[in-house]
Amino acid sequence: MKLCLSVLLSVFSFFVLPSHAQMGVYINPIGIRVSNSQSDSGIFSFLGQGTTSRMFWGANIGFYDDFFHGKNVDVGVDLRDTVVGGNDARLNSFLVGGRVVMKSFSPSWRPYVQVSGGLGTTRAPHTSIHLNRGQYAVYGGADYKLNRYFDLKVLEVGYGSLSTISNSSFGNTTASYPASKLLQVSWGLVFRIR
Repeated sequence: MKLCLSVLLSVFSFFVLPSHAQMGVYINPIGIRVSNSQSDSGIFSFLGQGTTSRMFWGANIGFYDDFFHGKNVDVGVDLRDTVVGGNDARLNSFLVGGRVVMKSFSPSWRPYVQVSGGLGTTRAPHTSIHLNRGQYAVYGGADYKLNRYFDLKVLEVGYGSLSTISNSSFGNTTASYPASKLLQVSWGLVFRIR
């Protein structure tokens, strides 16, 4: 028990020790192209009857904390919730990830890469039943410093995978349905807390 408490306190102190950590909050529009190599049909078809790809639009809400500062990079965590819809279907992703921000380009530009994982929830059109599955995503983007409090998220591009709701999820077909690919694009404002 003492060892667990010591480890927990050590991890917590690692996150709060730097006094010059950069933190930010963002709410941005997002577009996600969900695609699959196999079309699905039936009431639980997430993309729609016989469709292999569809665009989903919505909002990306998140928070990041760049708590470690090196000479050329900052390292931190990102927590985000993405809510999108298309063709009366819904996708909600809750992801936590590690991010690395490059500082060597210029003081105003902050390009970054990020790897995230979490939970994706999908609901097919015309049903109230939803399905929760593990999801991962890899992101790359760049923020531009506008002033002391705001950054412009010039562009963020992401690629991920998620097993969406399908007829095979409920045993309505003998064929298995592969995981869908998610190609994401986001942009907007970031409010820097410090």
